[in-house]
Order: sequence, then C-alpha cells, then structure tokens
Amino acid sequence: MPAAGTSIEIHDAIPKCSEVTLLELVQTICDETSDDHEVVATVRHLLSSGQVRLCGNFRYADPSTFL
Repeated sequence: MPAAGTSIEIHDAIPKCSEVTLLELVQTICDETSDDHEVVATVRHLLSSGQVRLCGNFRYADPSTFL
C-alpha cells in the first residue's frame, strides 16, 4: 500500500516463491521505502491477502500478534 505520490513495485522485488521469512519480507520492502508506516501497512496487506506466506520462525504465527 504505497503512500500518496509513491509507486512501489513490491511484487517484483519479492522472490518469486510465495514463502519468505518475515525478515526477508521486511528487508525487501525497506529497500523500496524508508517510511515505517508504509512498511507495516505493506507487510500487513501482503500477509492478510495471502499473496505472501511466511516460513521460518513466524511460519505458524498469527500476523496480528506481531503487526
């Protein structure tokens, strides 16, 4: 969810697999924006929409517990 006036191509930046670690996801989004609110909103959107699934330590965690 880019902020007004910005355009972020997150889908192109995230690895082509649908499973990434939370760290990989956050780092990829941070490469595109320095706005912390935008990072959280984008992570929340990608996880809640099912576009991205987590693997690793947060694989079975409910995203609402850390977002």
